Amino acid sequence: MKVHKTISILTGATLALSISAHAATAQVLFWSTQAAPVEETQKMREDVLSGFEGGVDFQPQEVGPFVTRLEAELEAGSGSIGVVGALHGELATYAEHWADLSGVDLGGIEVTPAFLELGKLGTQEQKYLPWMQANYVMAANKQSLEYLPEGADINALTYDQLVQWAKAMAEQTGSPKFGFPAGPQGLKHRFFQGFLLPSYANSTVTKFASDEAEAGWNMFKELWQYTNPASTNYAFMQEPLLSGDVWVAFDHIARLADAFNQRPDDFVAFPAPAGPAGRGFMPVLAGIAVPKGAPDVEASKRLVRYMMQPETQVATLLATNFFPTIEVTLPEDLPASARALGPAIQAMTSAEDAVPSLLPVGLGDLGGQFNQVYTDAFERIVLAGQPVRDVLDQQAETLRSIMEQAKAPCWLPDQPSDGPCPVE
Repeated sequence: MKVHKTISILTGATLALSISAHAATAQVLFWSTQAAPVEETQKMREDVLSGFEGGVDFQPQEVGPFVTRLEAELEAGSGSIGVVGALHGELATYAEHWADLSGVDLGGIEVTPAFLELGKLGTQEQKYLPWMQANYVMAANKQSLEYLPEGADINALTYDQLVQWAKAMAEQTGSPKFGFPAGPQGLKHRFFQGFLLPSYANSTVTKFASDEAEAGWNMFKELWQYTNPASTNYAFMQEPLLSGDVWVAFDHIARLADAFNQRPDDFVAFPAPAGPAGRGFMPVLAGIAVPKGAPDVEASKRLVRYMMQPETQVATLLATNFFPTIEVTLPEDLPASARALGPAIQAMTSAEDAVPSLLPVGLGDLGGQFNQVYTDAFERIVLAGQPVRDVLDQQAETLRSIMEQAKAPCWLPDQPSDGPCPVE
């Protein structure tokens, strides 16, 4: 009798362990480079993912451990990772290993078309769905609006209209009111890489020294005449906006937020302007992908669908300060900066003339030298007044050397290349 009881107990324990193990494996392992800070991780688990039926094991990692395990599972062709969340450049490295998400039914949700195209990674399949984004936008003190050029739409400005606007403010107020983050810690290089050159040349690298690029730099030289000279010290544009030294500015949303949070009624946010080639912009875009060897591909796809729902996208914004990639109405109780910046990002990224420009891909430890090419061009052309054509030709040689040394193929908006991205 004791023997039977012992067997019964052991059998029950084995069954319990089996059920427990099954429940654990039923959870989808979400392997991510995003939301790694402890506070963000907690919010993702408790506020974003807790509503997913079946459960999610959200495991954010630093890039090193993230890559080590991911590559091991991808090489093996199977593993426990169900969904991968990472930046576009990180996902692009493993494009052939992602399942096609084209068939995931999002229930009529409108995803930013430019981001969907990026998620194909140059293929005919939807290799990832755009999960969340940060971006750069324009901000203005409402005092500046009376100086807008006649007929100008602040949500569809051109760079020529921005120059006219800055000129009118400078001449009619007696001092330059446009501001730009040109200080040592400012993100000026991202403006030239992701906004100016794509808007004029539909390129960041290949047409760096083109006639179209030269036209863009000449426009910026003219704009600089009406730019607050203290801009060479600015890192975060929220401070000069709040002080009134600047009325109109460009910067990353994180470096504008305080102005909107402190005085929400005094400022407006709006898309970056457009040039002859379109409205260039540089999103910091994170996507979600499913490895082909995921343990339960269908469960992974259900989690992908869940992550794209409006309520999940808003919860993700509150958890990470990254904005939605879908058309969604933001709730009224969001921080003032999110309410102001979100619609400006959405208007820019969904514009008909949108030209998305990716963060540099494949440069490795040459990324700093790459950025310096654009910073040097700015300092020589705009600050030192050197001839635009001479500077572009000389800087193009440096850029070409970097691309060849890195063996980095082109990324958007440049056309795909076999081998290093050419500099014409």
